[in-house]
Amino acid sequence: MSETLATPPQTNEADGRAPLARPEIVLHGIRERPSGWLAWLTTTDHKRIGLMYLFATFIFFILGGVEALLIRLQLAWSNNTLIDGTTYNGLVALHGTTMVFLFVVPILAGFGNYLVPLMIGARDMAFPKLNALSFWLLLFGGIAFYVSLFFEPPAAGWTSYAPLSDDAYLPGTGIDSWIILIHLTGLSSLVGAINFVATIHNMRARGMGFGRMPLFVWTILIYSYLLILALPSVAAAVTMLLTDRNFGTGFFDVTRGGDPVLWQHLFWFFGHPEVYIMVLPAMGMISEILPVFARKPIFGYKAIAASTAAIGFLSMLVWAHHMFTTPTATVVLAFFMLSSFVIAVPTGIKIFNWIATLWAGSITFATPLLYAVGFVGLFVIGGISGVMMAIFPVDWQLHDTYFIVAHLHYVLFGGSVFGIFAGLYYWYPKMSGRMYSEALGKLSFWVMFVGFNLTFLVQHSAGLSGMPRRIYYYPESAGWEGYNIASTIGSYLLGIGVLITAYNLVRNLKKGRRAGNDPWHANTLEWFTQSPPPENNFDVVPRIRSVEPMKDIRREVAERTGRPAGSIAQPVA
Repeated sequence: MSETLATPPQTNEADGRAPLARPEIVLHGIRERPSGWLAWLTTTDHKRIGLMYLFATFIFFILGGVEALLIRLQLAWSNNTLIDGTTYNGLVALHGTTMVFLFVVPILAGFGNYLVPLMIGARDMAFPKLNALSFWLLLFGGIAFYVSLFFEPPAAGWTSYAPLSDDAYLPGTGIDSWIILIHLTGLSSLVGAINFVATIHNMRARGMGFGRMPLFVWTILIYSYLLILALPSVAAAVTMLLTDRNFGTGFFDVTRGGDPVLWQHLFWFFGHPEVYIMVLPAMGMISEILPVFARKPIFGYKAIAASTAAIGFLSMLVWAHHMFTTPTATVVLAFFMLSSFVIAVPTGIKIFNWIATLWAGSITFATPLLYAVGFVGLFVIGGISGVMMAIFPVDWQLHDTYFIVAHLHYVLFGGSVFGIFAGLYYWYPKMSGRMYSEALGKLSFWVMFVGFNLTFLVQHSAGLSGMPRRIYYYPESAGWEGYNIASTIGSYLLGIGVLITAYNLVRNLKKGRRAGNDPWHANTLEWFTQSPPPENNFDVVPRIRSVEPMKDIRREVAERTGRPAGSIAQPVA
């Protein structure tokens, strides 16, 4: 069979680097390319892989949300017997694990996959096949985890603390499936992180130094470094747990010379950087969205970039503030308390710079901006309660109460998830080529915002009143029923808000008006190409002269055509 190149490789004359379009093979004069679902299964295109990440993780998000609603239904009333204790423990483990390992971390990788090459002017990720591998490892890990539902779900929480997760306490396949999930999703994240680092360091467009790199790309870079540094710790922990459960070792079993506190050190050495792994890219999204809808440059670009690196460094030094109730010397507790205070400083820099970006801006209250501002407000609440919990005598009082549940959700849902929804609405026109319904988008935001605060704000009070977390039953005399009824009503409102967004985005894939290349008059390079982008991303990559290349391009076009930059009509994709 003879093979010839259909077209010669095209060189990117703007930067003189790799070919822009991959040559296709002609077999007997017929192009052989997969089509339909097979094209998606075999793709190495970073955009398709990014979209598969977004779709798969959103499905897991819906599953985790259903589990949360069942939890809230059980807790809505005192003396409730709707769900038994074993099932409830399984729901708690499934919900926490799904949201952390199958939604927040990988959906941020999905955004990174889709956007990073476009933002830096590259035609693909550095290692396209490894990029595909990272997605399939994630998907197989999630499937392996949920297969346990047909046997015995894990019931030791998303942290699987030893000795509770040892075989003597929880025999069966549930914890083993959790361990497989951690290994597969960990490999997925590790491969993806190495790919991001290689891509960002080596494939930026001409003129894009680190001082001109989009802030979202900065956060993906630090996110990747944190994954590379933190994942070996949890990989070692779950491997030791696997051998304890199946091969007779005793790393965490006191009766065999082990130490269950070792699990906590290994897990939280990963787990606290994981908090910032889950929130830094969302912060990067906010840093891209706010200046676009305020019609101002980002305030303090260098300070925000530096604070991102500082947060990444400091996040590796504060893991034991999750362990204040363990037998630890006071001097050690004081060190981790002070280091937890210090990490609030670069976070505060971001908050004040975002507020300064909005200050006196010509603000357009589009849906992405609403979610971005919601992120800032809710994350501040979560951050303040986090500083409170960093004071170890306060932590002794409130540890393992619903105050901690409220704090966690204000950081990860009010923070990460609201940031993710801001990013979904902001980049939806680029990914789909269509606009969403602004009315439905705003309705979704307000329903989610009210539902979220009704769900979790009252949980601070429940925790201060002594309600412990991970209980499935409480007597009427405890006085917590009012808090829980309000929280349950709020959770269902929150779920309705999520469904409105899902309906809005799915419906407008075909029915939404065409978006054009740059509907927001945005600042970063991904808006230079078509919507949705072609396979090769760019025919020509412009030279980067500032942190706002699209603003520079519009100015140049305006000078040539004699029209104001803000009125330049965008071509329809």
